[in-house]
Amino acid sequence: MNKALANMPTTIQIDGSQGEGGGQILRTALALSMITGQAFELINIRAGRKKPGLMRQHLVCVQASQQISQAYVEGAELHSQRLYFAPQHVESGKYQFQIGSAGSTTLVLQTLLPALLLQNKASELTISGGTHNPLAPTTDFIEQCFLPTLAKLGINVDFKLNKAGFFPIGAGEIQVTVQPWQHRNKMSLLDRGTLQCTEAFAATLNLSEEAQIAQRELATLNKNLKLDTQQQFHLNGISQGNTVYVKVKHECHIQLFTALGEMRKSAEQIAAILAKEVKLYLSSEAVVDEYLADQLLLPLALGQGGEFTAQCISEHTRTQAAMIEKFIDCEIEFIELGTDHFHVKVNV
Repeated sequence: MNKALANMPTTIQIDGSQGEGGGQILRTALALSMITGQAFELINIRAGRKKPGLMRQHLVCVQASQQISQAYVEGAELHSQRLYFAPQHVESGKYQFQIGSAGSTTLVLQTLLPALLLQNKASELTISGGTHNPLAPTTDFIEQCFLPTLAKLGINVDFKLNKAGFFPIGAGEIQVTVQPWQHRNKMSLLDRGTLQCTEAFAATLNLSEEAQIAQRELATLNKNLKLDTQQQFHLNGISQGNTVYVKVKHECHIQLFTALGEMRKSAEQIAAILAKEVKLYLSSEAVVDEYLADQLLLPLALGQGGEFTAQCISEHTRTQAAMIEKFIDCEIEFIELGTDHFHVKVNV
């Protein structure tokens, strides 16, 4: 047996093909391992995917976690389907991570954020790669929905988008300062309160102005949603792309719905699909959408717990809950109140 392994605490065994079987299992395992100091062995990584094993963006999550926690690691290479990770101790500091592709900067951030929040000193992160990815929260969602919701828990994070990065080039950059989490508040988001306004934003990067993509998206959204305000904004970067989002402000919560331009879909089609998502949310009684529900479980489990109502409990969210309960002594309950109305309780 390797000498370094002989002194390791008991290892948590995780099958990466469980539940929805994606990269989320890896990212959550890394975050919780760094926080609890427990080593883990993950097998069958992304077994159900077309290209199984660790992709570049997953590898950066592992390498970044290894760097901030001085971890002992085995299996950290591209396409590896097994990983052993044993953290030593997490250090706050100034870090730079480059994904080297359009891999998601926000998913790397979400892997490191929980561990860095629990340190005594602030940390500064600069992460380069993709900022607007189809299968990850966009920087707009992180900055204007996820982080403001975390602020209710007493979590203070400064976020800046320096350069936007779209697939396939990427080359975007985010800059983040994570403050120590000093006052841990319990969260109760059961009622969103009265609707205050619905706003839409759209931007293109290095695409033909003549196509008027952003203007057409905003016009379609306005026709479908009766917006209070609509605005075009500017992005910097060397990649090409289009992002559009709708911000729904209620008295007690701000929810964001995002969409990205696609090669084979018109601006009108993209905006119509986005409008449909917003309408579904407005017609439900839930406070948070499917994606935010998934992202709130870990911060709540690390703090004082809490509860919220959600539109939908995805397989992703159930897998996340099971992972958290493997590492932390807590109970996560999902109570169905209606077809698009769930009560989520995190008891710590």
